[in-house]
Amino acid sequence: MKVKLIFTNKGQTAIENFDNGELIEIFSRYMRTLTKQFAIETKVPVEANQNISDEGVLRVSLSKVNCDVNIFFKELGKDIKVPLRKRLDKDGKLDNVFKIEVME
Repeated sequence: MKVKLIFTNKGQTAIENFDNGELIEIFSRYMRTLTKQFAIETKVPVEANQNISDEGVLRVSLSKVNCDVNIFFKELGKDIKVPLRKRLDKDGKLDNVFKIEVME
C-alpha cells in the first residue's frame, strides 16, 4: 500500500527549514517508533521522495498493515510536530502538518 502525506500550508512552511535527507530521516524515525504500538511496517523510499519541500508531498510505502492507517498517521501527525516546530519562529504554531491520501 502506498500513502501520500500532503503537507498543509503550515506544514509546508515547517518542512522548508529542512533538507530532503533530514525529512526522510525524521519521518522514518518517528514512524519506526510508532510501529512498536501499531501492527504496520513502513518505509520512506528515497527514490520516490527527491523533492519533498518543492512538491509538498512525502510518499510512504506500507506493508503488513494490521491496524487503522488513519489512526496511525493521525498519531504520526501529532508526534512529528515536535522536531518540525523546533525550526519554526518562536510564534510558529502547527495545527495539522499533513493530510493523507491512500493510493493502494
